[in-house]
Parts: sequence; structure tokens; C-alpha cells
Amino acid sequence: MIIELKPALAGLPEHGALQLLWSILPDARLVGGAVRDLLADRPTADLDMATALPPDETQARLHERGIKVVPTGLAHGTVTAVIDRRPYEITTLRRDLETDGRHAIVAWTDDWQEDAARRDFTINAMSLGRDGVLHDYFGGAADLAAGRVRFVGEADRRIAEDALRVLRFFRFQARYGRGAPDDQAVQAIAAAVLQLSRLSAERVWSELRRLLELPDPLEVLGLMQRLGVLPALLPESRDQGLARITALVALGGPVDPVLRLAALGGPADRVAARLRLSNQEAGRLATLASGVRPDPMLDADALRRLLADEPAQALADRTWLVQADRGDTGEGDAAAWTMLRERLHAMPRPVFPLSGRDAVAAGLPPGPAVGLMLREVEAWWREGGCLAGRADCLERLARLRR
Repeated sequence: MIIELKPALAGLPEHGALQLLWSILPDARLVGGAVRDLLADRPTADLDMATALPPDETQARLHERGIKVVPTGLAHGTVTAVIDRRPYEITTLRRDLETDGRHAIVAWTDDWQEDAARRDFTINAMSLGRDGVLHDYFGGAADLAAGRVRFVGEADRRIAEDALRVLRFFRFQARYGRGAPDDQAVQAIAAAVLQLSRLSAERVWSELRRLLELPDPLEVLGLMQRLGVLPALLPESRDQGLARITALVALGGPVDPVLRLAALGGPADRVAARLRLSNQEAGRLATLASGVRPDPMLDADALRRLLADEPAQALADRTWLVQADRGDTGEGDAAAWTMLRERLHAMPRPVFPLSGRDAVAAGLPPGPAVGLMLREVEAWWREGGCLAGRADCLERLARLRR
């Protein structure tokens, strides 16, 4: 199938860099997501290219023209050209010699269709030359137009080559799919659930995070649950997790992958360990899953007490989960929760104004009594809504010493 895409190609902000690369590698084509998104009239992210030239010759030609080249994946035929500080991956056409579900041993080829045949989905198997002509060997353009995410060739074989394609299917179904998912894909995924245990935690979280970053992943998450994929990835997750995410989306909650992961439930420490979250992500997940649950009925003193213990953002994030759990979707309820979040962000965070040094300067001998006395003053400060200033707290300290 041949479709003229030259006008769309000329409209890319990176058109000049692409023309430079094509002047050096005239046989090269844009491949993968860039072609798919050009055809779908969506913003393109990475502009990846493929060529029949072996990687060493690709590098040599780029070096001759003074272009910086990074050998990012020579074992798989990939080098990265850097033009105006933007990377362009260029990969030699490949065919698989051997796969084990995670890694592949490849050989170079000059057959574009053979290279396309090893890709995951038809919508990702198209290529586009400098002439703006689309090369589509497996009906990807028709599938894209129909909202159909379909594996190239036999779905079970593609999954056996790389089990991560199971998770990629759900992400692409959420982004590009319309209507019922491809039946062959669904059957192959259901039969391959046990293969997911072979995936690294980092790869699983990378795909799951990208799915949870989509505006509305509900239908696909439900499909993952029915096929047993979600329980396989997150056995700690609670049965009502999907209901909480559904409520979050209905409430207009933030499109926040960690917040949605918290909604899925399960002990935060075990979920973080299973997915090998970063320290920052793990800490935030723990904060979301525990602590005081803010309520719109709290007065200013109560809110200041909460803010003395936690930042406003942590409390505001948690309000979304509380609101989802309560099902407060009515107009009045939603307004009350919105006002609560606004109050939290507008209120300065109180800080207890005394330290051990102040107590010693006031005449207390260093030792356990300092900590005990400060805790008593702080309790008084908190009881008063965290409003007392330094002078009042010092006076309270002096009274306690008498």
C-alpha cells in the first residue's frame, strides 16, 4: 500500500535535520512510531530511522559529514546521530536468528519487509522514505484508520519473541484502539500470562507507568484484569482498585501514574519492591497509601496541624483517594473537595519555632529533660492550631520550668 505523506513530512520541525540525514543515507527511512503518528496526525516524539547499511558504514558516513555519533546499541545495529542536540536513532535492517522471550540475536539484512516482519504491531511496522511514500507491508495504515491494534503475523509467536509485547499491546490499545480488541491478540495474551514473570520489574513499571499516564486507561485496565494480566503484575492489588481509578477519572483527578498506582492498592512497600520504583516514587507511594485522611469539614486549626506534619502537596494528593473512596461525585461535594485542596495550598506551612538550643539558652540543662519539655510546648502549640509564635512558646517553656 502506497500513501503520499510528503506534505506531512515537510511540516515536521525537524525536517532540516532529516533532509541532512537523507543526504548522507539516501536509502534510510523513518520507521516505527514516527510514521504511525504522522499518519494519525499526532505529535511525533522520537524520529527513528532504519537503513540497509551496516552500522559501521553508517557511522563512517555520518562522521565524514561532521555529525556526532553515539554507538548506543551496536549489537542490535543501532547508532545515534546528534544534530542540534537532538538524537536520531538509526538502525540497520535486521532479522532474528534466535530469541528467548527477552533478548534476540540478530543478523543484518537488506530486506525491508523482513525487518518489518519482526516488529510488534502492524501500526508500528510501516516505513517512510525521503520521497514521502509510505511502505506498508502488513496493513498498518488500514488498522490505524480502523482503530485496530493487531500483531504482525501470529500473535503468539510475536509474544514468545518478547513477552513485553503483552504490555505494549494494552498501551497501544488504549492510545489507538477503538471498539473490541483484536480477538487473536486477546487469545494469545490470555495464554501467555505466565510468561510475564520473566520480565524485569523495570520493564514492567516502564510500560505500566506509560499506560497510567494516559488520560483514560479504564477500558484497557479492565481488559487486563479480565485476562489475568493485572493480577499477575500486581498480586498485592485490591479487587476494588479499578473502581478507585474509575472514580478518580470521573472526578477529574490528576493524570498521575503514582497516584493511580496507589489507587490500585496493596501494601506500598511490597508494590514498590515488586516494581522497583525509584526512591522518590516509592516514598510518594507510601505517603499516598498512609497517613491522615483529610476532610473538607476540617477547620483552619486542624488543617494547620496536618500541614505541620506533611507538605500541602502530599495532603492534597491524598484527598483524591479519599474523595474517590467516599464516592463524592456530586457538584456540591466536588466543590467542597476542590476548596479543601485550595485551602491546603494557600495556607503557609507551620513550623514549630523552638529547638533544643532555645531550651538550653533558657536555662534547661542539656539532657533528656530538654526533649521532654519541648514536646510539651509543641503539644500546646499544636493544640492552639500552630499559631503561637516564638515569644509565646518561650514564655510557655518558662512557665513549665517553674
